Amino acid sequence: GPPLEPAPPPPSALPVAPGAGSLHQTTAIPSTASTPFHNAMYDLWLAVTTGNASLALPAFFPEAAYTQIKAIADPASDWQNRLWYDFTLDVTAAHAAVGRGATFVRVIAPSALAVWVSPGACYNSAGYWHLPGPRVVYEQGGETRSFGIASLISWRGDWYVVHFGAVLRGGAYGEVDDPEAGQGEPGPPGGC
Repeated sequence: GPPLEPAPPPPSALPVAPGAGSLHQTTAIPSTASTPFHNAMYDLWLAVTTGNASLALPAFFPEAAYTQIKAIADPASDWQNRLWYDFTLDVTAAHAAVGRGATFVRVIAPSALAVWVSPGACYNSAGYWHLPGPRVVYEQGGETRSFGIASLISWRGDWYVVHFGAVLRGGAYGEVDDPEAGQGEPGPPGGC
């Protein structure tokens, strides 16, 4: 028979800021026009379209940074058992909502909504920039659709997803943040 074509390589995540989580926080204002931001949003979209949350790990707030920033007992356990676990549930929900054949268009993330959250607020021992409600815009079946990212926060001048479908939830289930026909509206401002 004819020779078999090799299978295409599986999609892989792009780096955001490798190793940055182990370094100390800075007050650098993150950019939504940077390569790390574009890579993070690529990784998030890849996770949503494949249903594989681990592909977005570079885009997710690093555990090493979380253990530095959170003034709570056992932040590493909280990262693993709440933040990351909730993220995986939300990726599954977004994957089901987006379905097949969707193409990424852009992320609307107005820097004007970003606010500095000072140390001591929101159970944090270090400050960070917070950007609530960016919109992931995509095309599906000839229609523009979108969903939100509940919360991005900064580490050393780069944005990371910290809450995807919801900041708070009533149980162990995934959520999709404000799915809309059209591009939707970013925000609202505020939050941790």
